[in-house]
Amino acid sequence: MTRAPLIGLTLDIEPGGPQAFSRWPYYALRQNYFDAVIKAGGLPVGLPHDPALAMDLIDRLDGLVVTGGAFDPDPALYGEAPHPATTLKPGRTEAELAFLAAARERDLPILGICGGMQLMAIAWGGALHQHLPDHAPGPIAHEQPNPRNEAGHEIHVVSDSLLAQCTGQKTMRVNSSHHQGVRDPGALAISARAPDGVIEAIETNDGIFRLGVQWHPEFAIDPGDARLLAGLIDAARHATPQDRRA
Repeated sequence: MTRAPLIGLTLDIEPGGPQAFSRWPYYALRQNYFDAVIKAGGLPVGLPHDPALAMDLIDRLDGLVVTGGAFDPDPALYGEAPHPATTLKPGRTEAELAFLAAARERDLPILGICGGMQLMAIAWGGALHQHLPDHAPGPIAHEQPNPRNEAGHEIHVVSDSLLAQCTGQKTMRVNSSHHQGVRDPGALAISARAPDGVIEAIETNDGIFRLGVQWHPEFAIDPGDARLLAGLIDAARHATPQDRRA
Protein backbone atom coordinates (compact mmCIF):
# COMPACT_ATOMS: atom_id res chain seq x y z
CA MET A 1 0.00 0.00 0.00
CA THR A 2 1.44 3.37 -0.97
CA ARG A 3 -1.29 5.61 0.43
CA ALA A 4 -1.70 6.39 4.13
CA PRO A 5 -3.79 3.68 5.86
CA LEU A 6 -7.27 4.81 6.89
CA ILE A 7 -7.65 4.37 10.66
CA GLY A 8 -11.03 4.55 12.37
CA LEU A 9 -11.15 6.09 15.84
CA THR A 10 -14.16 5.55 18.09
CA LEU A 11 -15.63 8.77 19.46
CA ASP A 12 -16.90 9.73 22.88
CA ILE A 13 -20.38 11.23 23.22
CA GLU A 14 -21.73 13.91 25.53
CA PRO A 15 -25.40 14.67 26.22
CA GLY A 16 -25.15 18.42 25.62
CA GLY A 17 -26.95 21.12 27.55
CA PRO A 18 -27.31 24.90 27.99
CA GLN A 19 -23.76 25.33 29.30
CA ALA A 20 -22.12 22.68 27.12
CA PHE A 21 -20.47 22.90 23.70
CA SER A 22 -23.91 22.16 22.20
CA ARG A 23 -27.43 22.01 23.56
CA TRP A 24 -27.81 18.68 21.74
CA PRO A 25 -25.76 15.46 22.03
CA TYR A 26 -22.35 15.73 20.39
CA TYR A 27 -19.35 13.54 19.63
CA ALA A 28 -15.96 14.45 21.11
CA LEU A 29 -12.39 13.19 21.09
CA ARG A 30 -9.10 14.74 22.15
CA GLN A 31 -7.08 16.14 19.27
CA ASN A 32 -3.94 14.22 20.24
CA TYR A 33 -5.57 10.90 19.28
CA PHE A 34 -5.82 12.18 15.71
CA ASP A 35 -2.39 13.86 15.84
CA ALA A 36 -0.71 10.63 17.00
CA VAL A 37 -2.21 8.61 14.14
CA ILE A 38 -1.20 11.27 11.61
CA LYS A 39 2.34 11.45 12.99
CA ALA A 40 2.61 7.65 12.73
CA GLY A 41 1.65 7.84 9.05
CA GLY A 42 -2.06 7.08 9.20
CA LEU A 43 -5.16 8.94 8.06
CA PRO A 44 -7.60 9.13 11.02
CA VAL A 45 -11.38 9.32 10.79
CA GLY A 46 -14.00 9.39 13.58
CA LEU A 47 -16.66 6.68 13.74
CA PRO A 48 -20.32 7.39 14.61
CA HIS A 49 -22.21 5.33 17.18
CA ASP A 50 -24.36 3.31 14.80
CA PRO A 51 -23.83 -0.45 15.15
CA ALA A 52 -25.76 -1.04 11.92
CA LEU A 53 -22.98 0.76 10.01
CA ALA A 54 -20.11 -1.13 11.65
CA MET A 55 -19.41 -3.62 8.86
CA ASP A 56 -19.80 -1.05 6.08
CA LEU A 57 -17.36 1.28 7.83
CA ILE A 58 -14.88 -1.45 8.72
CA ASP A 59 -14.87 -2.58 5.09
CA ARG A 60 -13.48 0.85 4.20
CA LEU A 61 -10.87 0.99 6.98
CA ASP A 62 -7.34 -0.37 7.29
CA GLY A 63 -7.20 -0.29 11.09
CA LEU A 64 -9.29 0.43 14.20
CA VAL A 65 -8.49 2.35 17.39
CA VAL A 66 -10.95 1.90 20.27
CA THR A 67 -10.34 4.96 22.43
CA GLY A 68 -10.75 5.63 26.14
CA GLY A 69 -13.17 7.86 28.01
CA ALA A 70 -14.59 8.75 31.41
CA PHE A 71 -17.10 5.89 31.50
CA ASP A 72 -17.22 2.11 31.96
CA PRO A 73 -18.52 -0.86 29.95
CA ASP A 74 -21.72 -2.39 31.32
CA PRO A 75 -20.68 -5.11 33.81
CA ALA A 76 -23.69 -7.14 32.67
CA LEU A 77 -21.48 -8.00 29.68
CA TYR A 78 -19.40 -10.17 32.02
CA GLY A 79 -22.20 -11.23 34.35
CA GLU A 80 -21.94 -8.72 37.19
CA ALA A 81 -24.11 -6.02 38.75
CA PRO A 82 -22.68 -2.47 38.56
CA HIS A 83 -20.41 -1.15 41.30
CA PRO A 84 -21.52 2.24 42.75
CA ALA A 85 -18.53 3.87 41.01
CA THR A 86 -19.43 2.46 37.59
CA THR A 87 -20.64 4.97 34.97
CA LEU A 88 -22.21 3.74 31.73
CA LYS A 89 -22.58 5.02 28.16
CA PRO A 90 -24.57 2.13 26.65
CA GLY A 91 -24.83 3.54 23.12
CA ARG A 92 -21.09 4.02 22.86
CA THR A 93 -20.33 0.56 24.22
CA GLU A 94 -22.81 -1.10 21.84
CA ALA A 95 -21.23 0.65 18.86
CA GLU A 96 -17.67 -0.15 19.93
CA LEU A 97 -18.52 -3.82 20.42
CA ALA A 98 -19.97 -3.84 16.89
CA PHE A 99 -16.79 -2.27 15.49
CA LEU A 100 -14.64 -4.80 17.34
CA ALA A 101 -16.72 -7.70 16.04
CA ALA A 102 -16.55 -6.39 12.46
CA ALA A 103 -12.80 -5.75 12.69
CA ARG A 104 -12.24 -9.27 14.01
CA GLU A 105 -14.29 -10.75 11.16
CA ARG A 106 -12.19 -8.79 8.63
CA ASP A 107 -8.83 -9.53 10.36
CA LEU A 108 -8.25 -5.80 10.72
CA PRO A 109 -5.49 -4.46 13.02
CA ILE A 110 -6.90 -3.21 16.35
CA LEU A 111 -5.44 -0.96 19.04
CA GLY A 112 -7.47 -0.56 22.24
CA ILE A 113 -6.51 2.36 24.48
CA CYS A 114 -7.44 2.50 28.18
CA GLY A 115 -11.19 1.76 28.18
CA GLY A 116 -10.69 0.36 24.69
CA MET A 117 -8.34 -2.26 26.12
CA GLN A 118 -10.90 -3.12 28.79
CA LEU A 119 -13.60 -3.56 26.15
CA MET A 120 -11.28 -5.80 24.13
CA ALA A 121 -10.89 -8.05 27.18
CA ILE A 122 -14.68 -8.30 27.49
CA ALA A 123 -15.09 -8.96 23.74
CA TRP A 124 -12.64 -11.85 24.02
CA GLY A 125 -14.55 -13.38 26.94
CA GLY A 126 -12.82 -11.71 29.88
CA ALA A 127 -13.91 -9.55 32.83
CA LEU A 128 -12.92 -6.40 34.73
CA HIS A 129 -12.19 -5.20 38.22
CA GLN A 130 -14.96 -2.62 38.48
CA HIS A 131 -13.11 -0.43 40.98
CA LEU A 132 -9.36 -0.88 41.37
CA PRO A 133 -9.11 0.81 44.79
CA ASP A 134 -11.13 -2.14 46.12
CA HIS A 135 -8.73 -4.60 44.50
CA ALA A 136 -5.31 -2.92 44.50
CA PRO A 137 -5.22 -0.26 47.23
CA GLY A 138 -1.41 -0.20 47.17
CA PRO A 139 1.10 2.61 46.51
CA ILE A 140 0.40 2.99 42.75
CA ALA A 141 -2.25 5.58 41.93
CA HIS A 142 -3.93 4.29 38.79
CA GLU A 143 -5.85 7.57 38.74
CA GLN A 144 -2.62 9.56 38.87
CA PRO A 145 -2.71 12.96 40.63
CA ASN A 146 -0.18 14.56 38.27
CA PRO A 147 -1.09 15.75 34.74
CA ARG A 148 -1.97 13.10 32.15
CA ASN A 149 0.87 14.17 29.87
CA GLU A 150 3.34 12.96 32.51
CA ALA A 151 4.22 9.42 33.55
CA GLY A 152 2.39 7.95 36.51
CA HIS A 153 4.25 4.68 36.97
CA GLU A 154 6.37 2.03 35.27
CA ILE A 155 5.19 -1.12 33.54
CA HIS A 156 7.02 -4.37 32.80
CA VAL A 157 6.64 -5.70 29.26
CA VAL A 158 6.48 -9.44 28.61
CA SER A 159 9.40 -10.54 26.43
CA ASP A 160 8.58 -11.94 22.97
CA SER A 161 5.15 -10.27 23.06
CA LEU A 162 3.80 -8.15 20.23
CA LEU A 163 4.09 -5.16 22.58
CA ALA A 164 7.78 -5.90 23.12
CA GLN A 165 8.36 -6.31 19.39
CA CYS A 166 6.63 -3.00 18.60
CA THR A 167 8.16 -0.86 21.33
CA GLY A 168 11.57 -2.49 21.73
CA GLN A 169 11.15 -1.95 25.48
CA LYS A 170 11.40 -4.18 28.54
CA THR A 171 9.93 -1.45 30.73
CA MET A 172 8.00 1.72 29.94
CA ARG A 173 6.98 4.84 31.81
CA VAL A 174 3.26 5.38 31.25
CA ASN A 175 0.43 7.64 32.34
CA SER A 176 -2.48 6.19 34.28
CA SER A 177 -6.08 7.41 34.20
CA HIS A 178 -8.45 4.57 35.08
CA HIS A 179 -10.42 3.28 38.05
CA GLN A 180 -11.22 -0.08 36.42
CA GLY A 181 -8.81 -2.74 35.18
CA VAL A 182 -8.73 -6.08 33.44
CA ARG A 183 -9.29 -8.93 35.88
CA ASP A 184 -9.48 -11.70 33.29
CA PRO A 185 -8.18 -11.17 29.71
CA GLY A 186 -10.30 -14.01 28.35
CA ALA A 187 -8.69 -15.49 25.24
CA LEU A 188 -6.12 -12.67 25.09
CA ALA A 189 -2.55 -12.94 26.39
CA ILE A 190 -1.15 -10.56 29.01
CA SER A 191 1.77 -8.56 27.61
CA ALA A 192 2.49 -6.05 30.41
CA ARG A 193 1.78 -5.47 34.09
CA ALA A 194 2.26 -2.66 36.58
CA PRO A 195 4.50 -3.38 39.59
CA ASP A 196 1.39 -4.03 41.71
CA GLY A 197 0.26 -6.74 39.28
CA VAL A 198 -2.48 -4.78 37.51
CA ILE A 199 -2.70 -5.85 33.85
CA GLU A 200 -1.43 -3.06 31.58
CA ALA A 201 -1.50 -4.65 28.11
CA ILE A 202 -3.21 -7.57 26.36
CA GLU A 203 -2.92 -9.02 22.87
CA THR A 204 -3.81 -11.89 20.58
CA ASN A 205 -1.24 -14.47 19.55
CA ASP A 206 -2.65 -15.14 16.07
CA GLY A 207 -0.19 -13.01 14.10
CA ILE A 208 -2.67 -10.14 13.67
CA PHE A 209 -2.02 -6.76 15.34
CA ARG A 210 -4.68 -6.85 18.06
CA LEU A 211 -3.27 -5.09 21.07
CA GLY A 212 -4.81 -3.28 24.03
CA VAL A 213 -2.91 -0.94 26.37
CA GLN A 214 -4.18 0.54 29.62
CA TRP A 215 -2.29 3.82 29.23
CA HIS A 216 -2.62 6.60 26.63
CA PRO A 217 0.19 6.34 24.04
CA GLU A 218 -1.21 9.33 22.14
CA PHE A 219 0.52 11.50 24.77
CA ALA A 220 3.92 10.12 23.61
CA ILE A 221 5.41 10.05 27.11
CA ASP A 222 7.69 7.03 26.58
CA PRO A 223 9.78 6.39 23.42
CA GLY A 224 7.83 3.15 23.03
CA ASP A 225 4.56 5.04 22.54
CA ALA A 226 5.44 6.35 19.09
CA ARG A 227 6.75 2.91 18.10
CA LEU A 228 3.47 1.37 19.23
CA LEU A 229 1.46 3.69 16.96
CA ALA A 230 3.93 3.05 14.15
CA GLY A 231 3.38 -0.69 14.63
CA LEU A 232 -0.36 -0.23 14.20
CA ILE A 233 0.12 1.78 10.99
CA ASP A 234 2.61 -0.75 9.62
CA ALA A 235 0.11 -3.55 10.27
CA ALA A 236 -2.63 -1.48 8.63
CA ARG A 237 -0.49 -1.02 5.53
CA HIS A 238 -0.44 -4.79 5.13
CA ALA A 239 -4.16 -5.25 5.88
CA THR A 240 -5.09 -3.31 2.69
CA PRO A 241 -8.84 -4.07 2.49
CA GLN A 242 -9.34 -1.24 -0.01
CA ASP A 243 -6.47 -2.43 -2.17
CA ARG A 244 -7.90 -5.96 -2.24
CA ARG A 245 -11.25 -4.61 -3.39
CA ALA A 246 -9.53 -2.64 -6.15
